[in-house]
Amino acid sequence: MTRRDALISVIEALHAEIAALKSNDVRALEVATQAKLAGIDAAAAFDRDVPNAEIRELAGEAHRLNETCRIYVNLMAANVRRRLQNLTGAAATPYRPGAMAFA
Repeated sequence: MTRRDALISVIEALHAEIAALKSNDVRALEVATQAKLAGIDAAAAFDRDVPNAEIRELAGEAHRLNETCRIYVNLMAANVRRRLQNLTGAAATPYRPGAMAFA
């Protein structure tokens, strides 16, 4: 496997992670995450090689997709937190401009 092949597999796995997150498919998320980690490990084997423009572009795309995954996870966690707060009656205090956060 080349570094290019490894990065392409990471990108494909990240697309699968996003799809799994959107559909709340935990099993598919687990499979995609394992594939992503395997691809990253394979790409890391070429760390001593100087990356060319294509490799930098592929790595940049992988980074952008990973950030998209992170945003999805953060949004899902915030949604769950809010729902749990609503269920327990401990809803967060609404934001008030100018109010001091620390007393």
